[in-house]
Formats: sequence, C-alpha cells, structure tokens
Amino acid sequence: MVTVDISMPIRPSMPTFPGDPPTAIDTLRSIARGDPYNLSVLSIGTHSGTHVDPPSHFLAGGVSIDQLDLGLLNGPCRVVSVPEGRSSVFPSDLEGIPPGTERLLFRTANSQRWERGEGYFSDFVDLSPAAAAEVLRRGVRLVGIDALSIEADPTVTFPVHRALLSQAVVILEGLVMANVRGVDHSLRCLPLRIPGGDGGPCRAILDST
Repeated sequence: MVTVDISMPIRPSMPTFPGDPPTAIDTLRSIARGDPYNLSVLSIGTHSGTHVDPPSHFLAGGVSIDQLDLGLLNGPCRVVSVPEGRSSVFPSDLEGIPPGTERLLFRTANSQRWERGEGYFSDFVDLSPAAAAEVLRRGVRLVGIDALSIEADPTVTFPVHRALLSQAVVILEGLVMANVRGVDHSLRCLPLRIPGGDGGPCRAILDST
C-alpha cells in the first residue's frame, strides 16, 4: 500500500485566503529556556490550510463540522488530474468518472505551485459552476480541490459553494497532490471536532495499492 499525505503543513508562514486570519504558533513553555516541558499556543482560522467546508459555512442552520458523517469523509475516492493551462475544472473533466462515485478530488496545476513553495496566488484553478452542476448530477457527495477555495468568484456571491453545500455535498479544500499518482484511492480525512463549527482544519491522506 502507498500512503500519501495530501494536507498542508501548519506553520506561521502558510498561505491563507484573503481576509482569513494568519496562522501563529507561539512558544509558551520551552525546555531550552529551563521549563520542564515544551508547550505552544496555536492560533488558526477554521478554514486555514487543508480543511473541510460543511453546509453551515454558507447556510444558516446548516450541518456543522462536528455533525458531518465521518463515513462520508473516509472511503474510496477518485482523483481527476486536470490538464495544465486550465483556469477552471469543466464538465468535460468528469466524463470518465464511474457511476456511483461518491468522493471526487481534483488535482490541478495548483499542486505544483504549492510544491514550489509559492504563497497565496489569486489565479488558482477552481471548479466552474457548470462543473459543480455536473458533480451534483452525478450524485457525488464529497468534492475536493488543491486550492484554498473551490471557487474564484469575482461577484462574491459564491454560487459553487452554495450549490454544493445546499445539496449536502461536503467540500474539501487546500489539498496538496503533486505526489499523487493514479486515479483510484481510499481517502482518510478527519476534521477537528469543533461543536457548531463552520469549518475544520484536517489531516487528509490517500491510500492506494
């Protein structure tokens, strides 16, 4: 079995979506300073790095991060590699998806940019509204992408988020998949258990044979 960690390292310099709080890790206790143990304080946004968007992220009264079905976040998944040079994922990229696919991850040119250590970039490859409609038509229940947001929406109305979350499709963002090969994998994803949370940073892993 081959296991690939597809989550971003949590560190103070990690890229964040514009408007989100920066990540900070501060030393509270230090053995090097004479303390009996090491202890740090972590400050992080609920949508920092690799994270899960539950319906409550955009829908008042929607299911929160701690209420998500963990079975939905873990299990067989399909990875779709989108050709370089694309600005968005389009419906044609879903043509080879087997019927009954529940978990779908998009590997785009974004992953190579994360691998090169780039900071936040606004020209990321996103999921087009038409592709989101195709995701819904096919009955996919979890969709992930290697960008800090699944959509780059200049109107700030967030049609992709709203379309998916309103149909209880969970969104997984901030993936790093430069080292992922093949299409059929098993996803392991556990977001932080935050009661009433509008999102949750997570560790996401792909297993393949």
